[in-house]
Amino acid sequence: MNNLLPATPQFLRLLAGLALAAAGVCAMAPARADASLEPLTNILSVPGSAGLGVVTHFERSPYVEAGNRYDILPLYLYEGERFFLHANRGGAKLLNGDAQRVDLFVEQRLEGFPADRLPASLAGMATRDSGIDLGLSWRWRQPWGTLQAELLHDVGGFSKGSEARLGYTYDWRSGPWSLRPSLSVALRDARLNNYYYGVRDSEATAGRAAYAPGAGVNTSLGLFGSYDLSQRWRLLAGVSATVLDRKVKDSPIVQKRVLPGVYVGAAYDFGGHQREWAQDGSPTYFKLLYGKSTDDGCHLIKILTAQCLSTATVNPTSISAIQVGKPFLQNVNGWPLDFVGYAGLTSHNERGLQANGVQLDLFMKAFYSGFPWSDRVKTRLGMGVGVSLAQRAPYIEASSQAASGKPASRLLNYLDPTIDVSLGDLLGSRVLKDTFIGVGVSHRSGIFGSSRVLGNVNGGSNYLYTYVESAL
Repeated sequence: MNNLLPATPQFLRLLAGLALAAAGVCAMAPARADASLEPLTNILSVPGSAGLGVVTHFERSPYVEAGNRYDILPLYLYEGERFFLHANRGGAKLLNGDAQRVDLFVEQRLEGFPADRLPASLAGMATRDSGIDLGLSWRWRQPWGTLQAELLHDVGGFSKGSEARLGYTYDWRSGPWSLRPSLSVALRDARLNNYYYGVRDSEATAGRAAYAPGAGVNTSLGLFGSYDLSQRWRLLAGVSATVLDRKVKDSPIVQKRVLPGVYVGAAYDFGGHQREWAQDGSPTYFKLLYGKSTDDGCHLIKILTAQCLSTATVNPTSISAIQVGKPFLQNVNGWPLDFVGYAGLTSHNERGLQANGVQLDLFMKAFYSGFPWSDRVKTRLGMGVGVSLAQRAPYIEASSQAASGKPASRLLNYLDPTIDVSLGDLLGSRVLKDTFIGVGVSHRSGIFGSSRVLGNVNGGSNYLYTYVESAL
């Protein structure tokens, strides 16, 4: 299925993704696998805020003949009192004071062999994949800067290595501008370095000797900043340089010792939800849906432009789901525009083509209801954006990826475009005025194979569905 966003196959990655999702619903930091220590934190202005964004990351690959690495980091932003989600990291705040903070977190390590084009220097070697780390972080904030220390260990069974990170940052702000210079070091053990930069005896060739770099220290310098375009919109940018340990540089598969990187992106802050949730009468949305898969050529753009509205006739599968939502913002700037945060559980009926499975969907959704006829029959046009974590890649995704010789992913971006009308307005019933019936698309996809967080995998799936939603 040719769609919009990518994937990750290992079961432990799914567990890590579920841990991230349970940790919160959406906050940010395009942290890299080196000693960057989350350079783009503190984007959200109000505690309890949620937001969405994207950062494009360019850096020099450490591997011989691998060139530059281009990566897109989708940002699902949430910063609660006890839980947080920072792009590829999520966890719980064990201590959250003004000066000190202690986090227990799970992080997807953004290291590994290129996923799209394997250079000749790595041909015949076993894949070095992104790992899943369990970590403990301590942060001490003072007027002269912030000190941070982290301990991480791979719990995904990839490198089985460990790392200690030490860092210093200083936050400067003037009007809409903010800057954060940083210095950090990463003390990496032998297992970690040998996995990503070593050559095993079985992988040695005439031009590639067996090599084990052992433990070492990487050092990173960075300058990261943001600019407030408005109360909600922020532009993000940064530059960094990582110096690899000399023993890592001496590996026959490593080309450079200094790895420059550039970050460019933007984020939207939806604001804090506590005010809305605390209001008397703030509704809770309950939505039930049923849908069927589309044919392979029926991608999202064709569906939204009504060029393809048919479901699959060959190997059809279906979904049923329940979604629960709470408003974050209502009548934004006096417009008929609401933002609602949703959590949904979707069940896949694979019709015997593979084992059935479930997926967890977390997303923010905008509703526009300012149509000329909405005073008579309220009509809402919605678009949800978030993340989807599947127990196993749905059949239509797995089969499409297998046909192209690529792995599928359990973790993908999620889009939820819908249109509905008030059932109460249609029937003339005041009791049912806040009950809506409509149609939508459940869309999982990757970012054209360009996001390491989402597995660097192309493809996805579409399900056309009907639903009923009621605000209680």
